[in-house]
Amino acid sequence: MQLEQAAKALKELGHPTRLAIYKRLVQSGSKGIAVGDVQQQLNVPGSTLSHHLSSLASAGLIQQRREGRTLFCTAEFEQLNAVIEFLQDQCCADELA
Repeated sequence: MQLEQAAKALKELGHPTRLAIYKRLVQSGSKGIAVGDVQQQLNVPGSTLSHHLSSLASAGLIQQRREGRTLFCTAEFEQLNAVIEFLQDQCCADELA
């Protein structure tokens, strides 16, 4: 993962509402969760939720899919793992030198 990609992902997760939304999507696992359920559970207005989901999607942190009239969101676990690996990549390297 490049520095710019990691910075974008961390920037989007740095907003309290987006972080709460993302944690809820992570909790739902690979099956995802309906946007309406996220809205109800987190008490986020629809237009605000849409904006935050768009930001998370632009950072590659979530995917969206439509099933009939219902929009589902799923956390992109590969991207999440890539961000974590980016942060841990050089962990304690100075101690080993």
